[in-house]
Amino acid sequence: MKASGTANLPLHYGYVPSWLSERMTRLGLAITEAIIAEYGTVEVLRRLSDPFWFQSLGAVMGMDWHSSGITTSVMGALKAAINPHSKELGLYICGGKGKRSKQTPAELLNIAQQTGLDGNHLVRCSKLSAKVDNTAIQDGFQLYTHNFILNKEGMWTVVQQGMRNDSATARRYHWHSSALHSFVEEPHTGFCGIHQGEIINLVDKAAVPAQHAMLSMTREHPDRMVHEIKKLILPNHHEVKAKDVDLKRLGAMLWLTQENQPEDFEELLLLKGMGPRTLQSLALVSEVIYGTPSRFTDPARFSFAHGGKDGHPFPVPINVYDETIEVLSKAVQQAKIGQSDKQQAIQQLSIIARNVEKDFSPNNNFEALIEKERRDSWKYGGKTIFGDAKPIKEHQLRLF
Repeated sequence: MKASGTANLPLHYGYVPSWLSERMTRLGLAITEAIIAEYGTVEVLRRLSDPFWFQSLGAVMGMDWHSSGITTSVMGALKAAINPHSKELGLYICGGKGKRSKQTPAELLNIAQQTGLDGNHLVRCSKLSAKVDNTAIQDGFQLYTHNFILNKEGMWTVVQQGMRNDSATARRYHWHSSALHSFVEEPHTGFCGIHQGEIINLVDKAAVPAQHAMLSMTREHPDRMVHEIKKLILPNHHEVKAKDVDLKRLGAMLWLTQENQPEDFEELLLLKGMGPRTLQSLALVSEVIYGTPSRFTDPARFSFAHGGKDGHPFPVPINVYDETIEVLSKAVQQAKIGQSDKQQAIQQLSIIARNVEKDFSPNNNFEALIEKERRDSWKYGGKTIFGDAKPIKEHQLRLF
């Protein structure tokens, strides 16, 4: 099984305001439709099984870039966006947080009736993935959210998360069916959580003697265990710092979209409202859709598309968010009727940004960039969970 990584997630409480959740749903649908149009539903499942990409998606949607809340909020938004269009898209999302997770078996059986898939097998996969992460891996985290995502061909991904109250941390687990041979033989594509020291992991390579001893009692003999995978460590601090971001990638994108807009983007640039700030957001959304896995090692960078609901790195620019959704949605709809010029332009935006990076040298104005975004936030309809962004009054020095 491919190993896509681990991430450490500080446990965040709170809520997602309606003004953001509604936009997350619309942007989630547009991004999903764009990925399906370009790569198919299999690619959507693969990306959701990648902890790095998943965190980047949450950040570009305006969620707190490093928090555990991304899991339930993003999956909730995607379920609300995708399920009304499941027959058209060929993609289904089951489960959710708390009581909704227990509805997964019934939802899967209902989908099986519609598609002809083996519902009992899908239910078994759902239950086993939860059993492994809650029982076979005793790391102190109790599952409280479970989402099972599948396509009409029966391929699936699981995104589930556990909580550890004594340390205020959460751990997200990712599963993917593409190369799954056994639930006790390299089953995961990723774990997400803060390192807590020694844990009981009965599907870890180091647990071979214990597992063999236990399995000998039931006359079962699996011969390999899950290996430890690479880690994405997300810090506790709320603010986005320069060390959290690949400055060369971010700087090249900003230079391209705000200082040196490409002249071969006539159709894109002439769209209503397409100013430098919207182009900046669209470039990061474009990378979420078309970027390769190596591009998502710094999820914090994607918060520079639409900020964060807690105000870090800056308030969510509602006007820019709406313009991004409008441009992307129109591009997807036109692609459906054979007019893919705008969608190709959006794809080219991420390609050109990557090419710019090759010889780009970032400067040291990261803090100035964040300060500028915060200072201008009110111009873009900036919002946080604390209220609307206000103009910052400049203080003039008195001569006497």
